[in-house]
Amino acid sequence: MASVCFYFQVHQPYRLRRYSVFDTGHDYFDDQKNAEICRKVADKCYRPTTRLILDLVKRHEGRFKVAYSVTGIMIEQLKHWAPDVLDMFIELAHTGCCEFLSETYYHSLSFLYSRDEFREQIDLHTKLMQDLFGIVPTTFRNTELVYNNDLAYFIASMDRFNAVICEGVDRILGYRSPNFLYRPPNTDRVALMLKNYQLSDDVAFRFSNRAWKEWPLTAEKFAGWVNQINGNGYVCNLFMDYETFGEHQWSDTGIFQFLEQLPEKVFDYNPGQNDFVTPSEAAGRFEPAGEYDVPYMVSWADTERDLSAWLGNAMQSNALHEMYKLERRVKETRDPELIGDWRKLTTSDHFYYMCTKYFADGDVHKYFNPYESPYDSYINFMNVLDSIRSRAMA
Repeated sequence: MASVCFYFQVHQPYRLRRYSVFDTGHDYFDDQKNAEICRKVADKCYRPTTRLILDLVKRHEGRFKVAYSVTGIMIEQLKHWAPDVLDMFIELAHTGCCEFLSETYYHSLSFLYSRDEFREQIDLHTKLMQDLFGIVPTTFRNTELVYNNDLAYFIASMDRFNAVICEGVDRILGYRSPNFLYRPPNTDRVALMLKNYQLSDDVAFRFSNRAWKEWPLTAEKFAGWVNQINGNGYVCNLFMDYETFGEHQWSDTGIFQFLEQLPEKVFDYNPGQNDFVTPSEAAGRFEPAGEYDVPYMVSWADTERDLSAWLGNAMQSNALHEMYKLERRVKETRDPELIGDWRKLTTSDHFYYMCTKYFADGDVHKYFNPYESPYDSYINFMNVLDSIRSRAMA
């Protein structure tokens, strides 16, 4: 048996407007740009992909299943600028074939800097999932799959999650396969589901690359690769950005036809055996095959699978340090608007825009980036942060 677990990240940040040292107002966010991008991505990706997934769930009578992690700030934007997309997610939730995961409400790196803020953002996101979808998430994914053993212990201590999503990193796995479930050292309270980055990236990054030796990638060929995990694993974890469909891989590449045909091809390769599962179903069905010991931080970003996309230079480190220094003062004000503005600054994208590590994966860093350079991003962010500081100290 080969089970396929499809998981999609759905996220867009609140982008900052150009804010100079001479500005005195509190309108930090570029609503015009944010609305424009939300509507554009909804047209190209969210609407057609979610409509197709709903159709696949119905067509295959519940045998096709998916999972999503939708950030709180993404849901806020959908409510404002694409409410029909949110309605489709709610419809998916009601099918019983879609799992919504837990994460930080603001897509933040708070685990690295403030465990209190980390817990608060998880609680905010959990309440949103309850209010919107009527579910309490039992699977956790941290922002950009940032993970180590300490995170596993923390999540296990919350006593509400059965599984954690993380990256299958070759240098940690060694000879082992990401197609098994694992457990963290010294705790068996959560199962670890590891991204199969090779097959995930075949879809997310290589699908339209005509120089790739496997181009064109057909659903039948890909289903054959998935079927090959039989005998060396139980579950093929395909984790990727939702924007893969229609935005990163445009409609004219055939990406929607690929997705439409894939479930049937997976079923056909091993009738009655190959199937699709959600993360919580996989955690309940399969026993961990061993320990996945991650003493240092890893992520799903770039070729290094580390934190260098957000902490690779002095600008990023300084911006993050100065921002979290303000946490106590901001929260002591009990001003919901100020706290909300500060929390929107915790979104990891702001620090991604400051990245100077543009080597082989430069295009990924530039996608949706509103700045001409990382230095422009840093200056603009610090100008906004200075305004937040002034309000907190008043």
